[in-house]
Amino acid sequence: MSRVPPDGTDRPARGRVGYDAAALLQVAVEVFRVRGYDGSSISELARAAGISKAAIYHHFSGKEEILRAAVTRALDRLFLVLEERGAIDGPVGDRVAHVVRRTTAVLIEELPYVTVLLRVRGNTATERWAIGKRREFDRRVAAMVSEAAIAGELRQDLDPHLATRLIFGMVNSLIEWYRPTPGESPQAFSDVVAELAMGGLRRGRSVL
Repeated sequence: MSRVPPDGTDRPARGRVGYDAAALLQVAVEVFRVRGYDGSSISELARAAGISKAAIYHHFSGKEEILRAAVTRALDRLFLVLEERGAIDGPVGDRVAHVVRRTTAVLIEELPYVTVLLRVRGNTATERWAIGKRREFDRRVAAMVSEAAIAGELRQDLDPHLATRLIFGMVNSLIEWYRPTPGESPQAFSDVVAELAMGGLRRGRSVL
């Protein structure tokens, strides 16, 4: 499959993708990731895919519908984490740890799509919708953190909304520097992130 040139130039990527919406979406997400959504055009998407603009319009009505498909994929994966058994059953502190661990894993598995999601600015209806869904996700996790603090499983001296923002600020920063390396276990990496995040939330003497 063709890819956006790593230097972000306009030279065409070699090869052609088939007229498949999933394949087109994958190429488009790479363009958005390199150039930004606002800095991309249908012409650039077509050039990167090695197809005509008409072929893109066969599957998508325009650039914003492509963005909607990309951020929906990322959001669906994130919200599914909240429905997993580990996020529902067991001590609430362990459930918070599960959400942090699995959210990190989703970011790794869906790195280009989550990157696009986290970089939306709110300039279009789709971007504003995506930002609203991200806030909903954060609120649900903050409620879980608050429940864990009330239960005495996490520190009670930290505001749950602030704690949630700090945790996911760390997790979300991975889009800027994380790149998979051969032999690296995404599960092991996610475990480390969860351990670091939860280490500051577990009950113990405040460092403030």
